[in-house]
Amino acid sequence: MALRFYRPMTAGTRGASVIDFRKELTPHTRPEKSLIEHIARTGGRNAHGRITNRKMQSTYAKQYRKIDYKRNKDGVPAKVASIEYDPIRSAFICLLHYKDGEKRYILSPVGLKPGMTIISGDKVEPDVGNAMQLKNMPLSTQVHCIELQPGSGGKMVRAAGGEARLLAKEGDKCTVVLPSGEMRFVPAECRATVGQVGNLDHQNVHVGKAGRNRHMFGRRPRGRGMAKNPVDHPMGGGSARRKGHIPQSPSGVLAKGGKTRKLKSRTNNQIIRRRTNAPSATV
Repeated sequence: MALRFYRPMTAGTRGASVIDFRKELTPHTRPEKSLIEHIARTGGRNAHGRITNRKMQSTYAKQYRKIDYKRNKDGVPAKVASIEYDPIRSAFICLLHYKDGEKRYILSPVGLKPGMTIISGDKVEPDVGNAMQLKNMPLSTQVHCIELQPGSGGKMVRAAGGEARLLAKEGDKCTVVLPSGEMRFVPAECRATVGQVGNLDHQNVHVGKAGRNRHMFGRRPRGRGMAKNPVDHPMGGGSARRKGHIPQSPSGVLAKGGKTRKLKSRTNNQIIRRRTNAPSATV
């Protein structure tokens, strides 16, 4: 397991862990300057300086890495130069040096090492890191960064440790099982990258203390509405703690029981099995 544990000198470090970057990443690397953008920190305030998000604070400056989700550079082999950390996402990224001199970032799959060569196209081998259309992949292939429409770029299965499986091919559609257990149709012309997204131990990291989340993500403490006064929250007040209120936000928007998906989504008719009805995605 690529985790490092702190010595239990304090209550916050007792049980806390971090990813051991020495075993996962290429040492002494800096991000490619031509592929980064600065992200402005708002601190929860809008353009007028008014607080619009009461639970957000400024955090350390982060540089956004431009990721190539389309993988549309066909037929040009690329050498993996380095495996790098990305502060914006949970997955690691790898820098590709194409044979024609261009450089691009992609999500780093499990098993991809510096010095290896990958390629994208219609008629390529289903090796780890290669990108190709679903119709050209063998069944039961592990894939990630899957397109929903041909040429739109990878939209599904991009988080650390994510993997989907290609189950069947039926005409111009392919059946894919997602990590949530959802089974759905995807156009056979859509592209995906072979392999499983790296950084498998991301879900095993124990933060250890609230201050660490404030440093990483800018998350300020969030008080319960039930513990506040009625002038501060619709769920506050009362002579004792009780849950007789309707769950809602400070502005009165209902908070629980509502649907989170769009009822008239264009891709709802492509879903074969909902994620709530499936025990696992690796069946």
